[in-house]
Amino acid sequence: MKNGEKEKFAGLKKVEVVDDHLGVTFPVFVMYPTRTPEKEEFIGPYSLNVAKDAKPQDDVFPLVVISHGTGGTPLVYRTLARHLVQNGFIVAMPEHPYNNIHDNQLENSVTLLESRPGNITQTIDWFKGDDLFKNNVNFDDISIIGHSMGGYTAIAATGGIPTTLPWETDNQVPEVIDLKVEERIKKVILLAPALGWFRNEGALEKLNLPILMMTGERDEITPYFHAEILLKGVGNTEKIESRTIDDAGHFSFLSPFPKEMKKSSFPPSQDPAGFDRELFHQELESDVLNFLLS
Repeated sequence: MKNGEKEKFAGLKKVEVVDDHLGVTFPVFVMYPTRTPEKEEFIGPYSLNVAKDAKPQDDVFPLVVISHGTGGTPLVYRTLARHLVQNGFIVAMPEHPYNNIHDNQLENSVTLLESRPGNITQTIDWFKGDDLFKNNVNFDDISIIGHSMGGYTAIAATGGIPTTLPWETDNQVPEVIDLKVEERIKKVILLAPALGWFRNEGALEKLNLPILMMTGERDEITPYFHAEILLKGVGNTEKIESRTIDDAGHFSFLSPFPKEMKKSSFPPSQDPAGFDRELFHQELESDVLNFLLS
């Protein structure tokens, strides 16, 4: 640390945001720069050095929203979030209602396709109305990171027009989902995105944002054809930076799990043979940060 430079700490606050579409509230983990020293905290099964409920640093920061995968949890992106905070970002990690590790009853439903993008807008709106944070967010510099189903969420929120898959409607007739575009989002990062809902002609023509997309070479859940849907569907591919990560699997983009959680019976903790998740995440953090700062 240079002389005169203050140490950078990450604050953590869990808040509740209203989903007016579903008529419920959902938790959002907010990580943010603070001057309060960190200490080890256990958040769910994970250990993280943070300053819980600390006062935000008096400054204005870009906002990044992270959207988790289906049946997942925002906590599996904790290390990426903390890295961004330490480099001057506020990070919001919503737990999508009825599509998370605790309650996944909306999986494979039209309601989920409608509500997930709305959760992003609701999260951004929460910051606009919160007395603690509203003066700390640069609302002209908002980005979204989406992993797996979070990739659907990111694209649906920023101009993609999704169409249901056969098993998502009772009559199996395709239904176009009408969504409002979240125009406050300026950049998109996709990690092993699920994009099968955007195969119809014209579904991605309105998408015109800088996009960083990373896919796993050995991803069997969202293989490369999902990335191809985006690359073939957008009007301007020059704004897309697409990379395939050698030997990576679908879950390689999740924060490394504690040793006691690394079991063959727990697929999110597993990677293809020979893949070093810890080493990759150093590169991932750097690449994501560089893209957001570019």
